[in-house]
Formats: sequence, structure tokens, C-alpha cells
Amino acid sequence: MSLTSTAHQLVTLASEGGEGGNHESLNPYLTGGGAFVVLLLLLWITTRFNRDR
Repeated sequence: MSLTSTAHQLVTLASEGGEGGNHESLNPYLTGGGAFVVLLLLLWITTRFNRDR
């Protein structure tokens, strides 16, 4: 398989998506909010373990 045929297959596969690769079940606000909550939880855990005694 040559590089040009591989590139052509990848371009064809990418163009078949139709809607730019967005999936209906992925809500960007829910994903971003969940990531924000997880990062705040990790920050809180880190500050609990990093106290000066």
C-alpha cells in the first residue's frame, strides 16, 4: 500500500462523516462542566494533602 493510496483512503473516510465528526450524544457543556468539576475535586484533594503541619 503506497502513501498516496493510504492518504486517499483517509480523506475518503473523513469526508463520509457528513457532520464534521460531531456525535449527537456528546454535549460540549456537559463534557466541559464534568471536566471542570473533576479538576476542582483534584485541586481540593491536592490542597488537603499539601497542608503544612
